[in-house]
Amino acid sequence: MARFFTRNEVDSSVLRNKKIAIIGYGNQGRAQAINLRQAGYQVLVGNQQDASWDQARKDGFSPSTVASAAADADVIMLLLPDEIAPGIYDESIKPHLTKGKTLLFASGYNITYKHIVPPADVDVILVAPRMIGQGVLDLPARGQGFPVLVGIHQDATGSAQATMLAIADGIGAFLPQGAVVESSCDEETMVDLFSEHTWAGAMLFMIEKAFKVLVESGVSQEVALLELYASGELGEIGHAIAERGLWHQLKLHSHTSQFGQLTHGEQFLGEGIEKAMRDTVSAIRDGSFAKVWREEQAQGSPRFHQLLAQALASPTAKTEDELYRKLGRR
Repeated sequence: MARFFTRNEVDSSVLRNKKIAIIGYGNQGRAQAINLRQAGYQVLVGNQQDASWDQARKDGFSPSTVASAAADADVIMLLLPDEIAPGIYDESIKPHLTKGKTLLFASGYNITYKHIVPPADVDVILVAPRMIGQGVLDLPARGQGFPVLVGIHQDATGSAQATMLAIADGIGAFLPQGAVVESSCDEETMVDLFSEHTWAGAMLFMIEKAFKVLVESGVSQEVALLELYASGELGEIGHAIAERGLWHQLKLHSHTSQFGQLTHGEQFLGEGIEKAMRDTVSAIRDGSFAKVWREEQAQGSPRFHQLLAQALASPTAKTEDELYRKLGRR
């Protein structure tokens, strides 16, 4: 069973008089920086001079280069996309990662696959919100928390756990409805990639197929999209699953809907689904996917851009664009 940390285990004094650098002022970086400042901590922002730099200034921070923030900070929070983090780490963070500092990740990916290998004399911790950046910002403002996975990859100072819990508390994870759950970089990488490679991706392509079949059956394109996801009902169902549970949320549907889902849903899974999922686990564990993705990036990501362009040019995407313009969303 996973360990759930409690607010009573937090010692915020571990961060007293320490500087915390947020590296990357994107969705997560902005939310966590604002929450940590609100909690009373000294927060630095390291970012390139772009729109995020301008946003940081509007939010009352004085952003600096990544190297400058890393040099001044005691705790360095690396909140950059997985694919660009290693290069920025090597160039601007590693030279300033001196003995006794803490390097924090919100994703285990680069540690798991050794794309980043920190020196042995620094603490390396994981604080990974299971919440989009806007939620990390908005929920604490309403007095609510959110789940985070936390873990200690390297404890050089003996204070890694204290720092980890203080950061989790500072961003709002211990507030009501939140949870701070013990994990690891390897486990966080596994569950994150597994979801992306299985049900999450499958859902997108299944919706695409459902749109095609409905339109072929005489349903108007607009009505098909509204039914499948454009109405927002799919998001409400997801929220109900989170609040009530996977099967308990069925009680919010009509009996006709419940019976239809229970009798027909499983037939679309196919006999090989569990084998495909186990193969996915193997490809994550042995680094096959990470190797292919890194090679793809080295070539300029041609396949990625091709696949994305194909998806954005699909009949569903074209109909969606027209419908969303009518609905005032674009």
